[in-house]
Amino acid sequence: MVENTMDRYFIEISYNGSAYHGWQLQENAVSVQEKLNEALAILLREPVETTGAGRTDTGVHAKQLYVHFNSAASILQHPERFIHSLNALLPFDIAAKRLLSVHPDAHARFDASDRSYEYLVHFQKDPFKHLFSWQLRDVPDVEKMNIAAQELLGKQDFSCFSKSHTQVFTNICDIKRAEWVWEGDQLIFHISADRFLRNMVRAIVGTLMEIGLGKKPVSYIQEVIASKDRSKAGTSVPACGLYLTKVLYPYIEN
Repeated sequence: MVENTMDRYFIEISYNGSAYHGWQLQENAVSVQEKLNEALAILLREPVETTGAGRTDTGVHAKQLYVHFNSAASILQHPERFIHSLNALLPFDIAAKRLLSVHPDAHARFDASDRSYEYLVHFQKDPFKHLFSWQLRDVPDVEKMNIAAQELLGKQDFSCFSKSHTQVFTNICDIKRAEWVWEGDQLIFHISADRFLRNMVRAIVGTLMEIGLGKKPVSYIQEVIASKDRSKAGTSVPACGLYLTKVLYPYIEN
């Protein structure tokens, strides 16, 4: 009897998170993972368990997320056909971009070396930015926010920006970029790190905005980090402006 071996694959996907309660499967709530698993099960004619590079919260978007799964289905030997067929089964707000055959121990979450997010802010009412960017009335002092953002760089304990009672072994992250940039009339916060805690980016943006809008001094960011206390940091900003933009792996060309 010949054993039907299961191969491991990565799928690169993107999605508009507006209609979903985040990436991860949940009871009584529609998630991106649920929709992807359903489409894969139909296409591969077998139940499929997927693992994503990370979890995004309700309303958060992803321009790039990698997902791994195992299967021996023959259609996987034809990546372009597979992606075309998968996209036909997925809802309009989730897109499969490419299929990659990887080594058997490859892991979408644990093997990711870097992750990048962007947070978008706009200042004039725009129906085409609704649910895709955060509208603010007052323009913050970007120079002050960027000075404060430099204090985030490096390997530190970021408990102050994490949701309480999360199931992680450590709150230490290594932030490699934290910068506000104007792109036309839109203000974008770029942040990259080896890993992120739950709700971390939205809490960081909220804290930097308090500094930019003159509610706190630039030095306040140091006090917040040192406290390791979520109540010291700013309010989490709306999810609509947040995008997971890039996930890096040592064995995948981006």
